[in-house]
Amino acid sequence: MIRQSIIYTLSLFLMASSAIAQKPITLNDIWASGVFYPKMISGFINLNDGKSYVKMEKDADGNSQVVRYLYTTGEKTGIVIDGSKIAAANGMQYFAFGSFTFNADETKALIPVNTQSIYRHSSKSNYLIWDKSTNKLSKVADEKIRYATFNPQSTKVAYVLDNNLYVKDLKKNKTKRLTKDGSHNAIINGAVDWVYEEEFGMSRGYEWNADGTQIAYYKFDESHVNEWDMEVYGNLYPNHNKFKYPKAGEANSTVDVYITNLKNKGKKLEIGSQNDQYIPRIKWTKDPNKLTLQRLNRHQNHWEMLLIDAKTREVNVSLEEKDKHYVDITDDIIFLDDKEHFVIKSERSGFWHLYLHKVDGPQVGIITRGEWEVDQLLGVDEKNGKVYFSSTEVSPMERHVYAVDISGKNKKQLTTGKGTHRAVFSNDYSTFFHTYNTAATPHVYSINNNNGETVRLLEDNAAYKTKLAEYKLGPIAFENIDLENGVSLNSYTIKPADFDSSKQYPLLMFVYGGPGSQQVKDNWLWHNYFWHQMLANEHGYIIAVVDNRGTGARGAAFKKMTYLQLGKYETEDQIAAAKYFGKMSFIDASRIGIWGWSYGGYMSSLCLTKGADVFKAAIAVAPVTNWRYYDNIYTERYMRTPQENADGYDNNSPINHVEKLKGKYLLIHGTGDDNVHFQNTAEMVNKMIHQNIPFDSEFYPNKNHGISGGYTRLHLFTRMTNFILENL
Repeated sequence: MIRQSIIYTLSLFLMASSAIAQKPITLNDIWASGVFYPKMISGFINLNDGKSYVKMEKDADGNSQVVRYLYTTGEKTGIVIDGSKIAAANGMQYFAFGSFTFNADETKALIPVNTQSIYRHSSKSNYLIWDKSTNKLSKVADEKIRYATFNPQSTKVAYVLDNNLYVKDLKKNKTKRLTKDGSHNAIINGAVDWVYEEEFGMSRGYEWNADGTQIAYYKFDESHVNEWDMEVYGNLYPNHNKFKYPKAGEANSTVDVYITNLKNKGKKLEIGSQNDQYIPRIKWTKDPNKLTLQRLNRHQNHWEMLLIDAKTREVNVSLEEKDKHYVDITDDIIFLDDKEHFVIKSERSGFWHLYLHKVDGPQVGIITRGEWEVDQLLGVDEKNGKVYFSSTEVSPMERHVYAVDISGKNKKQLTTGKGTHRAVFSNDYSTFFHTYNTAATPHVYSINNNNGETVRLLEDNAAYKTKLAEYKLGPIAFENIDLENGVSLNSYTIKPADFDSSKQYPLLMFVYGGPGSQQVKDNWLWHNYFWHQMLANEHGYIIAVVDNRGTGARGAAFKKMTYLQLGKYETEDQIAAAKYFGKMSFIDASRIGIWGWSYGGYMSSLCLTKGADVFKAAIAVAPVTNWRYYDNIYTERYMRTPQENADGYDNNSPINHVEKLKGKYLLIHGTGDDNVHFQNTAEMVNKMIHQNIPFDSEFYPNKNHGISGGYTRLHLFTRMTNFILENL
């Protein structure tokens, strides 16, 4: 494992001119005025020619434009989608839109408008089809629909409406309903249920094959899954949002996969027991008759890739992995144009690495290896036999871009400069869109060639850096810390700009700490960073962040050692880290606090109870307080079911440790949280009231897990700031 053994300090640009009077950071700056937003380049989409890209812009009249540029020179070579021409062709005053999806040959685009959120990740919209030759718009359907996509030949569009799958034939202008049994909170065709969406990071539940003649789709039967009833306030009598939410140990949806040729009724694939397994991915190979599924058992410690022949419906296991803990699914799979091979990212060696396989299973070669992790598979240039990826090889706290022969030879690092590098390659792999940032350096965007050399600087945020120089910001120090429990962990601290080692400062720790996560990473830290800087420089706090055992980028053994005991080792590490900092002469060990959100709120709650003699105060935002209340896919992956592991659930749930609480505790939650239910906070409050334990609380009606919108974040962080100033 690569281990960074020295402390290095990232001194912010403004530190060089300390003689200049600097502005204080305010909560209004962070959450209302937009002062701390750097310039971002978004909507960057590669075009088929491999030499150009498009990005979205606005004209003087507010029309959306999709503008084409050359990679190498930045020359503007045309407007591909012109909102003003669309408006004129369709009898509108102007035409603005937020996103689009091209068809395969870039002559049409799907444009969603009037989008309405469903859950945190899913939505429905009115979809319009733009035709390049006429600038005319046509509706896919009269209603708001979900997940509209072209087939590869651009002759059809599939979509989901009222939990049924439809296909519109664009040439005939006719729509066919492929399924008929869709029903709210019962049967879902072509989409996925709540828990798949949240925990497997997916929404669309169907995929076109390579020649556009077949669709593979999910059918979820969630009729027997228990229902969660969430009140929505605002009317005289609250509305009720009811949806299926399987908690740990409870029944799941029955999930089947069907294949339809668009003419006849879909046929179900025979893939075993649907009640005791998950199908987190479906993906066609480049062969239009070969479909792959990823299958997991309910314990999620046995992963299989199934290869299905769409003609015969024959199902074979082409690849499988077993683990005594759990197997994470992967989206880093690229099927090659030769129709015989694929490249996959796997953790089978104990670290995430890349492998070359035959489509029917056998391993052909190992592409990367070592005690470091491949972060992302960026692409495979089959013509030149190159694989591009990003990894942690330099440091778990950094990300760099590499090229390697598909044979595993001639690995080359393409990016330099300590920090985080991201890349999106052009379709011909001659260039890549490069994003670079550090904890102290906002985003720098450039076009680089495939040797890593900068061809053209797009944005370096120089003006933003000059603006930041007006504010009082302290340095960030990254280091490995060796704790009294024998564990070495990555951390960073923020000290006041005018830090004086002869003084003593209160310490506020920030934690997330969940499985595979990472907070201690040398990248741009965004809003929490500026709030932490405000606390450090305006109020004299030192900030510390530590990645405990169970977090990511350091290999499977480090990540998976919390198995069956979520919270135990993570909390021990945070408490040991607090003691480590508390021994420093400039830290006031009697004034150590901790805060976190979601899993971090769970951690801060557990630290204030189990570490009652160490922490003086804690803030928990949207915390899990009892793992029995959370969904089954996430919780059982790390804990198995409550029926199998009752002690693991109960021993490390904050709700069972309230009697230990001594310090000041602020509990915050949105009542509209569909992910970590308000139930977690309500039951924690009940336990504290039952034992006559004082606490502070703040609740946000109808706000979801992100607790945002309007001035919500400003209100939230004002409340948190006041709590810290009064209690730490």
